[in-house]
Amino acid sequence: MRLLVVEDEEDLVVALKVGLVRAGYAVDVAPDVDTATEKLAVNDYDLVLLDLNLPDGDGFSVCRAVRATQGGPRILMLTARDRLADRVRGLDEGADDYLVKPFALPELLARIRALLRREDGGTSVVEVGELRLDTARFEAFRGDRPLHLTPKEFGVLHYLMTRPGRVVPAEELLEHVWDENADPFTNTVRVTVGSLRRKITGDEEPLIETVIRQGYRLKEDTGLREDDGLREDAG
Repeated sequence: MRLLVVEDEEDLVVALKVGLVRAGYAVDVAPDVDTATEKLAVNDYDLVLLDLNLPDGDGFSVCRAVRATQGGPRILMLTARDRLADRVRGLDEGADDYLVKPFALPELLARIRALLRREDGGTSVVEVGELRLDTARFEAFRGDRPLHLTPKEFGVLHYLMTRPGRVVPAEELLEHVWDENADPFTNTVRVTVGSLRRKITGDEEPLIETVIRQGYRLKEDTGLREDDGLREDAG
């Protein structure tokens, strides 16, 4: 999942980014309203962590802009404003949750998971055929066999599992699983998918297919065989 942190306190930004990246998220940062507006216009985020006190305005304007678009990201307000009126206004303006500073990282991560679970039907567990992934526990299994995945492999698998049977272009994976610093001209997606495929497959049937010149597809039906330009051993 790709997050946007809208925050101007540098020390807090650094701490947030370290904690969120370790938890497996791709993280972009915007220090003000203008930068946040620009990034939201060109990137597809799953969640925005939004401060209200920004150098060139307040986070309410960002919240309204997000809510003015269809299918926008979830919004979690992170602010020192702890008055009841501020919390009520934040939720009324369209925020999905409101967390007052200072806060503990474990609570923030739990709230993020709770918001993102709404996209997965309210559960932290995603299952497709033999594959089972638990986003709360950062665990993945094929049948009873645990899969020891890196954060990026976990992110790719989660993205594919929420779109089973659909061909997902490499550019789309790069957009959602990596942050804005990822080089679009590298083979990082191919390498990550190749490693993920090997870990999932083991001695069993491959479940991730490469659709030549189009992208990657997670099988819905494990009885599928190579066709339509598929190549299961490609990265």
